[in-house]
Amino acid sequence: MQLKPNAYRLNETVKGIETMTRFALAVLALASGVYTYLGVRGLLDGSASFVFFAAIVYSTAVSVAIYAFWSFMLRFVPLVTNGVQRIGLFITMAIGCVMIMAMSSWLNAAALAGSAALEQHMAVTLQGYAEDLDAAHANALASQSLLPDVQRAAERFAGLAADERETGALTGTTGSGSVVQLLTQMSAQMNQLGASITGSRDAVSSLFEDGSTRLATMRELVSTPGAIEPRSDSFQAEAVQLSAVIAALQQTDIAASVKRAAADLSAGFIAPVANGQTADLANRQDQVMETVRVSVAAQSAALSTAADEILATPAVEQRRFVPLSSAEAVLRYWQDFIPSWAGAISIDLLPVVLVLVLMIVNDAMRRDSESMVEAENITAAEMLRAMRLYRQMEAAGIDVATGLPVAPGVEPAPLPEDKPAPLAATEPASAPPDDATVTPIDAAQRKRTDGPRPA
Repeated sequence: MQLKPNAYRLNETVKGIETMTRFALAVLALASGVYTYLGVRGLLDGSASFVFFAAIVYSTAVSVAIYAFWSFMLRFVPLVTNGVQRIGLFITMAIGCVMIMAMSSWLNAAALAGSAALEQHMAVTLQGYAEDLDAAHANALASQSLLPDVQRAAERFAGLAADERETGALTGTTGSGSVVQLLTQMSAQMNQLGASITGSRDAVSSLFEDGSTRLATMRELVSTPGAIEPRSDSFQAEAVQLSAVIAALQQTDIAASVKRAAADLSAGFIAPVANGQTADLANRQDQVMETVRVSVAAQSAALSTAADEILATPAVEQRRFVPLSSAEAVLRYWQDFIPSWAGAISIDLLPVVLVLVLMIVNDAMRRDSESMVEAENITAAEMLRAMRLYRQMEAAGIDVATGLPVAPGVEPAPLPEDKPAPLAATEPASAPPDDATVTPIDAAQRKRTDGPRPA
C-alpha cells in the first residue's frame, strides 16, 4: 500500500500505540481478575487455604480469558472488511461480552458493593421488623379501646343499684332487694372485665419497650462501620429475639377474651328470685330484672361487635431474617447500586471501545491509501540504492527495462506503464550533470564509473 500523508500518519500512530494498547488491556484484565477474586472468595466454603487457591485459580482464568478474547478482537475486527464477515465478528464479540459479564462482571460488582448491599439488606429487614412491631403493638392496644365502654357499663349498673337502694328509683321501694343484688352483680362483672383489660396494658407496654430496645440495637449494627460478617451475625440474633417479642405482643391481645366475657354476660345471665313481701312488689321486681336482662344483652352485643372488629384486623405475619452473601445481596438490590454495576461492567467491556476505534482508523487508512504493492515496505535507503543503480545502468548503456546492452542509435525500451518512471529518467543519458548541481553521492559515483576504458 502506498500511503497518503494522512494515512501514513494514522498507520504510524497505530503502530506507536500498539504497546500501550497491550499494556492497557493487560491492566484491565488484571483489575477484573482482582475484583473477581474478591467477589468469588465470599461464595466459597471450606478451609482458608482451599478458598484462597480456588479463588486465585478462578480469577486467573478470568484474567487470561479476558486478555485473550480482546486480543483476538483487537487483531481481527479492524482487518475484516467484508460486511457479512464483520457482522459475524460483531455477533461473536457480543456473545463473548455476555459470557464475560456472566463469569466476571457480577462478581466485580459484588466486590465493589457487597458490604453496602448487605447493609442495605439489613436496613430493609430492620424496616420490616419496625413495621411489624408497630402493627403488633397497635393490635394489642386496640383491645384497650374497649375499656371505656366496659367502665361506663359498670358505673351505670353501680349507679342504678345505688339509686334503687336509696330512693327505690326502679321499683318504687327502697332497700336492698333482688334488683339491687342483680345490678350490683352486673357492675362487679363489668369491673372484673375492665380489670383484665387494664392488666394487659402493662404487659403490652413492657413488651413494646423490649422490642424498641432490640430495634435500637439492630439500627446500631446497620450503621456502625466495620466488617459486615460479625455485624450480620449479631443482627440475626437480635432479629430472632425481636420476632419472639412480636409474637408475645400478639398473644397478649385481649380482644378474644373480651368477646367471650361479653357473651357470658348475656348467655350466663342469672336473675335472682323476686323477694318482695307483696305480690305487687315482686311483680315490679320481675319487670325491672327483665329490663336489666335486656340491657345486659344489648351491652354484651355491643362489646362482642367491637371485639369482632378488633379480631378482624390481620395478624402480623412472622418475619424471618435470611442472611445473604455479598453477591446475592448485590443481585437482589441491583437498582440501588447502578454506579457500582456500571463500573464493574466497564472494567470488562472497555476494550469494545478500543476495537471500534481501531476498526474506524483502519477503514480510514484503507480509504486514503493507493495500491502499489511493490512499494509498500520500501525504505529510504532502498530507494537511494535503486536510484544509484539506475544511474549506473544508464551510464553503461544498459536498457533499464530489459537489462540488455543498447545498440548505438537505438532508443531504450520504455518502462512498463504500470510502473512509475524514476525521476532520473527525464535527464538525457549522454549529458552528464553540471558540476554545480552534482551532489556528493553523484560525484563519488562518477569517480567509480569514469575510469579509463579499454580501446
